[in-house]
Amino acid sequence: MALGLLLGIGRTWRRKRTSSLDILTSKRADKNYYKGKNCKPTGFHTRKGGYVVVQERLPNYVVPDLTNFKLKPYVSQCPIEAKIAEASSSAK
Repeated sequence: MALGLLLGIGRTWRRKRTSSLDILTSKRADKNYYKGKNCKPTGFHTRKGGYVVVQERLPNYVVPDLTNFKLKPYVSQCPIEAKIAEASSSAK
């Protein structure tokens, strides 16, 4: 009986922090907080409300030359049936 009473009192003193359990948004933080979309900025804002794009900050994708490449860039959803006997005999 006394143990249950002590446990009940201990549970009332324990509080859950609701702010740490929720996702932090701009409505839950201070007025200067801007969460964004996890992207790096590609430029900066001007005083008159414009936006200047900096070429060094833009992503640069390096694509190799695929001429005379044997494989095709598309993989079919319905592959052609392979000969299982040849694959299993070569694995042994």
